[in-house]
Amino acid sequence: MKQLEVQIMGQSYLLAAPEGGEQRLLTAVEKVDTAMCRIRDAGKVKARDRIAVLAALNLAFETDAMPVAAVAAAAPIAASPAMNYGPDARLSSLIGKLDQALLTSDGQLL
Repeated sequence: MKQLEVQIMGQSYLLAAPEGGEQRLLTAVEKVDTAMCRIRDAGKVKARDRIAVLAALNLAFETDAMPVAAVAAAAPIAASPAMNYGPDARLSSLIGKLDQALLTSDGQLL
């Protein structure tokens, strides 16, 4: 394993990458950093942990829902929680509810 020091939203992390997997890890770090910075820069969410959760949800949704990835990328979950992202309205509703819970000021998910 090779260790790489990376920056995500201005904070340093020391990550382990398998030999030959350094570029994949750096690509993943760039995606996460970009997603988190986009949410932070939108100004609606300030807490780093909430930003990380929203970025993870956005990235997971884009990965799991490839047919609608272009829609998700154009209108991130954090910016538009009520938007229907495809034929599965239950998934869209759940994502909207998660987003609203993360945006509340009381810090409670449930």
